[in-house]
Amino acid sequence: MLSPDQFQYAMETTRVLHEPARRIETFGATRFEFELLCETMDRVGQVCVRRGEVEAQKPQLIKPSGFNEIELEGFDPKVLRVIEHFRDLGVDLSFLQYGFQFKRSEVSSEIVHDRIESVCDKALESVRLSGNPSLAVILGVDDAWEVGVMKFTLEMIMKSREINQFDFKRRGLL
Repeated sequence: MLSPDQFQYAMETTRVLHEPARRIETFGATRFEFELLCETMDRVGQVCVRRGEVEAQKPQLIKPSGFNEIELEGFDPKVLRVIEHFRDLGVDLSFLQYGFQFKRSEVSSEIVHDRIESVCDKALESVRLSGNPSLAVILGVDDAWEVGVMKFTLEMIMKSREINQFDFKRRGLL
């Protein structure tokens, strides 16, 4: 288990060096591949390269009427009246819910004996040559590498949200 300091360090230092050319599809699942590069903690000149996939399920549109089925743990069910109040004021309470599936079984790793800068350069050159629109290259922290993958998924949600909302509005769903 990561300590709060390890988590914070991983969040602050993880960077997406190359993001996928595509965003999360509005009306279907989207699969992203990742290549996560981390300097090993115990040896200089070694980089752990992890490869895997993250799948984003189709975003679900949650409308105020759908809030009636939401379980509000620790709250009185009467709190749903707040939603009705905002609806009466004309506030759009619709939002998108994103779901991701992290496929651990498909994560592979290898140790590369080189400097991290060189491994990053080679990975970026490789992705440019391949033209793979669903590949992300991420620089992360070895003992908290999963934090890097999660940070990437959250960034993809933030970058896809406006496009997804536009698509829902265009189809008259929002």
